[in-house]
Amino acid sequence: GAFALYEAWVKLQIGEVDTALVFSYGKSSPGSLRDVLALQLDPYFLAPLWPPADAVAALQARLLLESGLVGAEELAEIAVRSQRNAVGNPNAVRSSSEVTVADVMAEAPVADPLRPSDLAAESDGGCAVVLAAGDRARELCSRPAWIRGIDHRIDAHALGTRNLTRAPSAELATSVAVAAAGLTIDSLDLAELHSPTSSQEAILVREFGLGGSTEVNPSGGALAANTMMAAGLVRIAEAADRIIDGRADRALAHATSGPCLQQNLVCVMAGE
Repeated sequence: GAFALYEAWVKLQIGEVDTALVFSYGKSSPGSLRDVLALQLDPYFLAPLWPPADAVAALQARLLLESGLVGAEELAEIAVRSQRNAVGNPNAVRSSSEVTVADVMAEAPVADPLRPSDLAAESDGGCAVVLAAGDRARELCSRPAWIRGIDHRIDAHALGTRNLTRAPSAELATSVAVAAAGLTIDSLDLAELHSPTSSQEAILVREFGLGGSTEVNPSGGALAANTMMAAGLVRIAEAADRIIDGRADRALAHATSGPCLQQNLVCVMAGE
């Protein structure tokens, strides 16, 4: 969905259209998403082994822990913050105002070291976003969320050629998008990150250089609701909503695709 938004945005930039509808949906409940995602792996060496998506993500999480860049309790804190932020979000399928770090740490691992709360909450759903240019946007909305910068980068496909504790493509996409917007990373009010695991959120926060002044995943993020094929577009919509209704002035939205944060798109928006 987020990548479709990028293509629609290009159409607006070259003047081919002045409005566009971008929509995406996913329905993973009839099948096994953790198995289907194995098909996005290297087709010669990894995909034939059918490793579950949880196990692949756990390899990345374990590397992150062993590197000393983050601790197990820090991952639990991310999971707790997600559930608490999701309280009041009608689209969240996992939320709680009472969950604690101890609760998360007590959960049995699904794929060590990742516990259920560390993993994205699978959900069926969809998302639609309307793009409009210039005066047309002002006609449709009293306070548009203007896309000031957007960029998409890709890391190597083969997991063995990458340092999985990092996401260089995410860092590069962010630096380009933020610079295009004429902003600094510290000036952002919020960041909606498409992080299917708590460990991936930790990686993204570090790669983006997000500080304490930027609220991360105020909607709860993908750990609260993760609709396959639409979760990235949802991140953009959630960030835009907060600009449109005045809760934020500047926001970053992120989408990812591929194994272990392989592809990353970053969209920076601002109100007038």
